[in-house]
Amino acid sequence: MHAAHPGPAASAPAHPPKVAECGFYLAIRPGGFVLHMSASPEHMRRMRDRVFEAVAGFGVGEPVAEAARLLASELVGNAVRLCGPWTPVVVQIVSKPDHVQVQVHDPEPGALPGRRADPPDNEDLESGRGLWILDALAPGWTVEPTSVGKQITATLPCGEFAAA
Repeated sequence: MHAAHPGPAASAPAHPPKVAECGFYLAIRPGGFVLHMSASPEHMRRMRDRVFEAVAGFGVGEPVAEAARLLASELVGNAVRLCGPWTPVVVQIVSKPDHVQVQVHDPEPGALPGRRADPPDNEDLESGRGLWILDALAPGWTVEPTSVGKQITATLPCGEFAAA
């Protein structure tokens, strides 16, 4: 019989999480954070608050923080619409001197975001404007397949929003 080996899981994390509870694990990283969560209404609210607080804390201005919160909310909302409620998602925020990246990873590589045929200014639509918002705030956003799903990356340039 072999003795139990205290592997990496037994040691303390390099960057202790600020919050670790059922369905919500927030790990602070240099220049941002990584949040693993089940996409419930309560977790969505907390994620939006955390994105705004973190990005505003980078000193890039409230307009960038508000845009990052909106992007993260839209991307996680799309993941829920495409994959279902309580979808496990990873939200990562990374701040650089000239931009902030918002990344959302979900478990369905084939469930790709798609635009409706209706224009975004159609007053009769109750939803369906998220990708138009994404295009306006973070042109050039990408979708990358991963070994466990897909990751959407949106980059917010700081200078344009900070000057507004």
